[in-house]
Amino acid sequence: MGKFIFWLVVIVVLVLAAVFAWWWFDARWRPQTITKNQAEIVRILESSGYVSPGLGGPKAYIVVFRSCPDCIRYVAEELPKLQAAGVDTRIVAIARAEIGGVEKSTPPERTTVAELWINRSWPLWEQWNSTAVEAWTAPGLHPADGDMARTAVVEVGRKAVADLKPLLSANGVQVGEAGVKYPTVIWWTKDGEMKACACEDPRTYRFVRKDLGAKDRAP
Repeated sequence: MGKFIFWLVVIVVLVLAAVFAWWWFDARWRPQTITKNQAEIVRILESSGYVSPGLGGPKAYIVVFRSCPDCIRYVAEELPKLQAAGVDTRIVAIARAEIGGVEKSTPPERTTVAELWINRSWPLWEQWNSTAVEAWTAPGLHPADGDMARTAVVEVGRKAVADLKPLLSANGVQVGEAGVKYPTVIWWTKDGEMKACACEDPRTYRFVRKDLGAKDRAP
């Protein structure tokens, strides 16, 4: 009986260890399938001021703010792979609102976000994205600060994020206290399933690529 109990304990421990390893290395990085509030989420995304290269493949919405390190890494590492597979990478850039009286965006950032939402220029996004965050001055763009219409556009972007937060949370997508986590990626599989992830960690990237038919390396 003693040996039986000993080996039973060993087996239970091994099974628990295997389950934990599966969760730690795989399950916790998997995206969530969106089954609730689909229409509301689509409405927010499609009415946002996203910019895209206009590719004809599946759509992937990527919510970012420019100085976000995880967003910078995702855009640099994953957009070339997705675009090589024909994915229409739709960037939804926002300028974060102040938190506790601390401003979380800069005047050039607010100016550029307003311009992107109004004129939907992919070349402007590429220009902004290729310039160091601290070096960007929004050259030639009409300032958003002091312009009621453009300031309102910036606020619309912030409201879009605030509206997305509970809708995504209801589907199990991780969200932060002040809004969504960045980058938040929302896409559709070839079978028509809507999925999303807070893709802060590179271990989430492979699941997005697999669903969208992208290779692990860009050409």
